[in-house]
Amino acid sequence: MNKFLGNKTAILLFTLPTILLFSVIVMWPTLQVFYRSLYDWNGLTEGTFIGLDNYKRLFEDRLFYTSLKNGIIFAAVIAVLQIGIGTVLALTISNKMVRGRKFLRISYFIPVVLSVTVVCQLWLAMYNGEYGLINKAFEALGISYRQDWLSNGDTAIYAVAVVNAWQNMGYHFALLLAAANSIPEQYLEAAKIDGAEKWKAHWKVTIPLMSETYKFCLVLAITGGLNAFANMQIMTGGGPGTDTYTLTYMMYRSAFRVGEYGYGTTAAAFLIIECLIVTFAINRLVARERIVY
Repeated sequence: MNKFLGNKTAILLFTLPTILLFSVIVMWPTLQVFYRSLYDWNGLTEGTFIGLDNYKRLFEDRLFYTSLKNGIIFAAVIAVLQIGIGTVLALTISNKMVRGRKFLRISYFIPVVLSVTVVCQLWLAMYNGEYGLINKAFEALGISYRQDWLSNGDTAIYAVAVVNAWQNMGYHFALLLAAANSIPEQYLEAAKIDGAEKWKAHWKVTIPLMSETYKFCLVLAITGGLNAFANMQIMTGGGPGTDTYTLTYMMYRSAFRVGEYGYGTTAAAFLIIECLIVTFAINRLVARERIVY
């Protein structure tokens, strides 16, 4: 085995197909994004080199700051909901005393496999200001509160984020459940012997031992939130006004509605840099010491 691992030619031969595939599918398009962001380009002609003018325009564009703010709000909401609710459900299902665990595992994961279009249409009906389930629930409880969730600029981005969080929460639940089940039971038993209650034992023992999984889930949730597009496109079309615009939606608008592909790729380039910074920061700040058990 050591002889094989020391053979650099063999290692190169086995890894070369993956490296080539990654370069063609990921690296080359990414480099093209940064290259095209330096051009005044409509997507059809050769384009005119303008240097950093697109970036200067981007930082002077009010829509950019609106999109950036909405993307951060969206990412924060789905990270809290997906990881928070996923943790509660995972720790609950990991308890062998809970009945119907198999049914619950499947039920929690079902939204993940549904089409985003189906999910958005479902929630559009629930959010409807006149006959929506949410407003009807308030009415049934005798509460006079009513809200047109997607037409109100103060609530629209949060309402759309909840939809994304609901659909993808099952994926984080599955990851966290696998992490919780991999922790040796003797750690929790030792905590119980020391007098810790069930949830306190989870807080002091289980959750810290799941730190690597939390780091992975946090990267997925935040970068997924920053890259969100489909939910806005289907549910609000970026509205009301520009209240649900994100950088991905701004990129789509610039490239496919206005025909400014060069400016659209500038927004895409900034989004790539933003996601890389977030990923680097999470890897540096969360779970810096790997726990082995």
